[in-house]
Amino acid sequence: MTDIEFNTNPGETVARELLVAYLNTGTASAPVWSPIGKRVEESAEEMDWSEETKQDILGATWGALKKPTITQTFDPCELDADDAAQQKIWNLAVREQNAQVLASQDMLIVHLYAGKGGAAFAERYVSCMVKLSSLGGEGGGNLGMPVDVTYGGKRTIGTASRAADGTVTFTPEGEVAE
Repeated sequence: MTDIEFNTNPGETVARELLVAYLNTGTASAPVWSPIGKRVEESAEEMDWSEETKQDILGATWGALKKPTITQTFDPCELDADDAAQQKIWNLAVREQNAQVLASQDMLIVHLYAGKGGAAFAERYVSCMVKLSSLGGEGGGNLGMPVDVTYGGKRTIGTASRAADGTVTFTPEGEVAE
């Protein structure tokens, strides 16, 4: 497997907006990738590697890691009628309280700063838990809906491209983009 390099200019840091999480607001066969995080000031993928260390009878220390459990919080995530991801999450969580569907959402993480030939490295997770942690806010302020995501299910890596109108297309590794 060939290493992927950052596609930014040498000496420049990578802008935060080049790491984007998308929720599929379409269907499995015809995904529509809608970004999560509009109006969120700070969010990061947290990786829990389930680190374990032990010392053998000879005094040597050994370490082990498991594949990471990746979680991400989007807070305050203020409600906006122009945000398809928020509308889908709100309908599933507030209106329907559909825990089963919230626990099996299709998500795409796009690393726009890394890739080759104009296509960015991307990871698709088909069974993510997407849930509200609260709904409300300060009087006189905006209505917030913080969202917690736990990425899960089958992980498929590939590339993503973003058209001028914001439409995102994911191509799994080994497939040719149309």
